[in-house]
Amino acid sequence: MTLQAPFKPFILIPLLLIALSFSCGNRSAGTTKLSDAKQSGLLTEQQFNALFPNRDRFYTYKAFMQAIDEMAAIKIKITRRAYQALQMARTDKKTGKTTVTRQDEGFNEDWARSKPDSVYYIDYGLFCNEKDAAINKREVAAFFAHIAHETRHGINGKYNDGLMLKTEADTTLPYVVPNDEYPPVKGKKYYGRGPLQLSYNGNYGYASHCIFGNKETLLNNPELIEQDAVVAFKTAIYFWMTPQSPKPSAHDAICGKWQPATTEKAKGRVPGFGSTINIVNGAVECGKGDGQTNMQDRIGFYRHFLKQLGAADNNCACSCGSMQAYAY
Repeated sequence: MTLQAPFKPFILIPLLLIALSFSCGNRSAGTTKLSDAKQSGLLTEQQFNALFPNRDRFYTYKAFMQAIDEMAAIKIKITRRAYQALQMARTDKKTGKTTVTRQDEGFNEDWARSKPDSVYYIDYGLFCNEKDAAINKREVAAFFAHIAHETRHGINGKYNDGLMLKTEADTTLPYVVPNDEYPPVKGKKYYGRGPLQLSYNGNYGYASHCIFGNKETLLNNPELIEQDAVVAFKTAIYFWMTPQSPKPSAHDAICGKWQPATTEKAKGRVPGFGSTINIVNGAVECGKGDGQTNMQDRIGFYRHFLKQLGAADNNCACSCGSMQAYAY
């Protein structure tokens, strides 16, 4: 995933062909603890290992569950004024404390107040935690499909090669672009890191604001994502749950919470797995017909994980081959 935000390996374990127990829909948003998740059958360590038999030792079940737990405590309110000035208010649901972590220059000036505010919320506690358990199973299959594809080492057609890489293969490129709010730090590179290959200084800074409440943590230390597995999984959950206008979040697209406007439908965009591909890497993989190799690999992983999870997507809008891609 190498999209720029619009805001200014192996342990070999035999694959267990079992229908996995997955009941994240029984959790209350923002209240999950690792012990609670184990008790509810969210995903056992044995099941996680079976889904990713060739994973790098870096990616552990414990780190994934801890990332879910800690991200579940975060809720973000984004307010945009005059389509430019942005304010971010970050709530720690464990303490109830809300802090304004970003407020653009001019946010309170008359020109910014001249038009109605645009407000939306990001509740990371809803990651695989909607009311419908069947939808939650599809979501985890979709999320796992993308992180497996992004971190695989080649394509073997067996779908057992996910979570093998911590960074993209080519780490020579800096992925640096001008950004007033999230300027790159001298000497740092922002190439793809983590399960969803977070890329570009703009994405690193915005992710850091959401996850840590400040932009400096990941802008100053982008390598943290390849050093700390919990942080790595947090960046993947961040990207999955966070809309980047005009794109909805992948969470909303796979869960059906996003319903496209007429103009979106005219571009072939509909809720489902295909739209999650468009959100993650549409400029490269979508609108090019159904033969695009990387798109088909993601679809293959999705169907594989659905089967392993004992889930189904009978009306799957899996392809983005006929969708107009979102631009970078």
